[in-house]
Amino acid sequence: MIRQEILVIDDEPQILKLLQIALETEDYKVVPASTGKEGLLLAVNHQPDLVLLDLGLPDIHGQEVLKKLRDWYSRPVIILSVQNTEDDIVKALDNGATDYLAKPFRTRELLARIRSCLRRTEQVDETSKHKIGDLEIDLASRVVKRNERILKLTATEYNLLALFSKNQGRVLTHQFILKEIWGVAYQAETQYLRVFVAQLRKKIEENPNNPQYIVTESGVGYRMS
Repeated sequence: MIRQEILVIDDEPQILKLLQIALETEDYKVVPASTGKEGLLLAVNHQPDLVLLDLGLPDIHGQEVLKKLRDWYSRPVIILSVQNTEDDIVKALDNGATDYLAKPFRTRELLARIRSCLRRTEQVDETSKHKIGDLEIDLASRVVKRNERILKLTATEYNLLALFSKNQGRVLTHQFILKEIWGVAYQAETQYLRVFVAQLRKKIEENPNNPQYIVTESGVGYRMS
């Protein structure tokens, strides 16, 4: 059985050691990093199944590391930080964090949250590949191709495309999409949605100004043709 790999980005040696022992006891493979730059490099090289990220790093703030990760990395990222105000948590979640745990944390709770995040990732149907025209969307590997060329999508762009592909032919309202992708609090942010749909169209459409895949249903929402 292949061991799942977890990248831990934290500059506190004692925390790194504690996490390494706890995670390896649960049979995870641990990749440690003590700076943001090192963590980003290791993320690219290792493609871990999950990332544990501290916000108070010595070189790059953890929020910036998170944003850089979310430019391409779509798997779970759990924040571990002493910065635990409501603003800190909301900002991290807005930047793409999957979960947030304040330090000091209980090891058993952290392990439970890791299992939960990985379980949700694994629940994707491993045989689920959607072929729509020149687009191929592999929901298991989260890989999107157009004319056999891999497209580089951000996590949000991928999540949008996956939602559309699972509901091909169905009109999805603005409110439904916003709730599914960003949560109930964003259901009125239609301009927010338009910006991300425009970005996605630039990557998947031959002519973004005359889209063939994601069609606008005026005043209502969008439909994947």
